[in-house]
Amino acid sequence: MADNTFVAVVNDTDPKNKGESYPCSISGSDYNQFIGKKIGDVVEGQFVKHKETEEHLDGYKLEITGGCDNVGTPMRRDLDGGSKKPLLVTSGTGFKGHKIVNKKGQRYRTKHEGLRMRKKFRGSTITNETRQINLKVVGKGKKSLAKISGKESSEEE
Repeated sequence: MADNTFVAVVNDTDPKNKGESYPCSISGSDYNQFIGKKIGDVVEGQFVKHKETEEHLDGYKLEITGGCDNVGTPMRRDLDGGSKKPLLVTSGTGFKGHKIVNKKGQRYRTKHEGLRMRKKFRGSTITNETRQINLKVVGKGKKSLAKISGKESSEEE
């Protein structure tokens, strides 16, 4: 794969920020730090940098919560490896579990008891085919994520 970058979405778990997400990127030598990691692993924030400001998230501890590949196939925690595998699933990660029905010109969303579907999912290990990684803040750094992203100025404190 020629483009060795991950798109990272960092979710701030601080209640003051109301769960705001920040777009980040992982490229260069930091890219190799994520290959082989699994969902649930905790990584250092120094390997992740904000997309617009190009500032690293030093001091942060980030937990990998999921991701998807370049065609949008979601990763699942309960699958081992990094390859695509078909699973018979009920509603949950990657399957909504309802059908849209048209009756008398109206659209209705119905949920049938026992509705299952076979869908392909990516395993829980990050590989070269992974495009996006979802991260959750577990440990705070010195600067807030709002300051790093440029949404909050330093004069407010």
